[in-house]
Amino acid sequence: MADALRPEVSAIAANAIRALAIDAVNAANSGHPGAPMGLADIATVLFAEVMRYDPSAPNWPDRDRFVLSNGHGSMLQYAVLHLAGYDLPMEDIRRFRQMGSKTPGHPEFGLTPGVETTTGPLGQGFANAVGMALGRKMAAARCPSDDGFSPLSHRIYCVVGDGCLMEGISSEAASLAGHLGLGDLICFYDDNGISIDGNVNVSFSENIEARFSAHGWHVLRIDGHNPTEIRQAIKVATEEAERPSLIIAKTRIGFGSPNREGTAKAHGEALGEEEARLTKEKLGWNYAPFEVPDAAYGAFRPAIELGKAARAEWQKKLDSWCAKNSANKTAWQAHFEGDLKLDIETLVKRLASEKGSTRNLSGLALNAIVEQTPRLIGGSADLTGSNKTKIKDTTSVSRADFSGRYIHFGVREHAMAAMVNGLALYGGFVPFGATFLTFSDYMRNSVRLSALMKVRAIQIFTHDSIGLGEDGPTHQPIEHLWSLRLIPELHVWRPADGLETAMTWAYAVSQGEPRPHAMVYSRQSSMSLPRPDGFDPRTVWKGGYVVRGAAQEQVALVATGTEVGLAIETADMLATQGIGARVVSMPCVERFLAQDSAYRKEVLPDGLLGAAIEAGSTTGWYSVIGGNGLAFGVDTFGESAPAEELYAHFGLTPAAIAKKITTALGKA
Repeated sequence: MADALRPEVSAIAANAIRALAIDAVNAANSGHPGAPMGLADIATVLFAEVMRYDPSAPNWPDRDRFVLSNGHGSMLQYAVLHLAGYDLPMEDIRRFRQMGSKTPGHPEFGLTPGVETTTGPLGQGFANAVGMALGRKMAAARCPSDDGFSPLSHRIYCVVGDGCLMEGISSEAASLAGHLGLGDLICFYDDNGISIDGNVNVSFSENIEARFSAHGWHVLRIDGHNPTEIRQAIKVATEEAERPSLIIAKTRIGFGSPNREGTAKAHGEALGEEEARLTKEKLGWNYAPFEVPDAAYGAFRPAIELGKAARAEWQKKLDSWCAKNSANKTAWQAHFEGDLKLDIETLVKRLASEKGSTRNLSGLALNAIVEQTPRLIGGSADLTGSNKTKIKDTTSVSRADFSGRYIHFGVREHAMAAMVNGLALYGGFVPFGATFLTFSDYMRNSVRLSALMKVRAIQIFTHDSIGLGEDGPTHQPIEHLWSLRLIPELHVWRPADGLETAMTWAYAVSQGEPRPHAMVYSRQSSMSLPRPDGFDPRTVWKGGYVVRGAAQEQVALVATGTEVGLAIETADMLATQGIGARVVSMPCVERFLAQDSAYRKEVLPDGLLGAAIEAGSTTGWYSVIGGNGLAFGVDTFGESAPAEELYAHFGLTPAAIAKKITTALGKA
């Protein structure tokens, strides 16, 4: 921790943040100046006095993390990162919200050095921060301190606004953070009392202190413009090891603006040239737009130098810690440096002959992979038995013991997905969450953000269709598969049998560039598919392949999951009518469409009638089989009945499908 700044130095650093926010938003004529102006004093204390970071090594594992959950105030983060020496030149500040700059409208992970997660949808960053704090506890339990040195002794700092705390995800995440006692998490609540519609009291009157205290948090109140109170609150919060801390900071949105401070107009509008002039005059800021005096940069230099020295000293101690004990070195390398290569042959051999529902097969694959990599961790939203996600031979994570690999997320699907993102962002872990497919709607924003960030976050969705049976239409997913497939960069896998389940799990964990994966599994039993001799299991990774050909083919039956078995039965029935049908399994539409045209035509040749079979919405299948193809599925809500009755009711039987195909071919 750097020495406390002199009041005049702290003021000039905070005003530099305010001025840059004003200038950037004015230049773009777009953005949110109010929150950065109100939070500037807090950001100054954090980055100039408290946080440990090295801007020349933004991915240093033991750095303190900073998350701006109210990401519309992105200029706060961009301004302080620029002043704190990160690779964010003034040219990018000038080009705020412009094409190709490192300063998009909301912070984006992987684009701007120092940005730990993509924020914007309110509450997401807060839940990500909870996931990061859980990641620190779990990683530290795997790399314990020795002779007073702990390789992971950092903290997670987060800023949230009124909107974040109005969103339900914040309650879910706060509840679990308090339950687990994530004492390394310190959040600032920007209590400025203003939202877009005006004063928050038109819609929000909660006692936040009581709410978070009830969640098991340590709560403090401060004047968010008083550096002495800010640093004292952080000191008290860091001394609280058993509970996460919420520092309720009373601030004034648009601080310093004579006509906008404390009003909704400060929230999301550029101040304009005249109000900017008046504001800077009131703040005593006598500099041209985007001009920053050396004194403002100088305020952050001690923290930068201390951070660089701390990283160098940490590296020495880490090397000594690893050299002293081989177990230490193994644990560190396994978590942060080890590769994710898997023994595919052993995995396939383990599952290829197994039968049953694909959720059961997934449970087998999960535990087989867990044996090969310690980085795979995760849990379920109170559906462990139904999702088949229990990891054998491990303890569950608890506030008393973070060394386990299984997390009980409780009935908190949205926070679970965002926390899984936070765990993936933290580093080292390949995390998963699990629930029923129909509840993916609760999680969609988090899944979308994992795709935007391209993090290796895995979501397991079981009970994948009307095949779950009697629970009825509330639990039977219809549109969900194609809804997920519409998300760019997300791979949606719906395997058909043990071999496909093994290979899809292997791909999600270890193959390709990091990206999220949705693993979709059945409650109903699946068929073990026939495959030609010499079949290479890695063919599954192409997303679609020919399971079985036929003489004089006239139709290609394309199916996923348990419906591949239905396609095979349909092909057998068509054969009795002299119609040759090839069967194509397509466990991942995205992977198949990413293959070159030659491979796609090899699997789905021109001239064959395409017929897609999947127990869900049919609309998207025409992008695969063409507008003249046939799609068999379910385009209404389901019904409460046993699975076999439901498949018959919706025409998903070999006889019903074969009849429509023969008619389409003019052979009825």
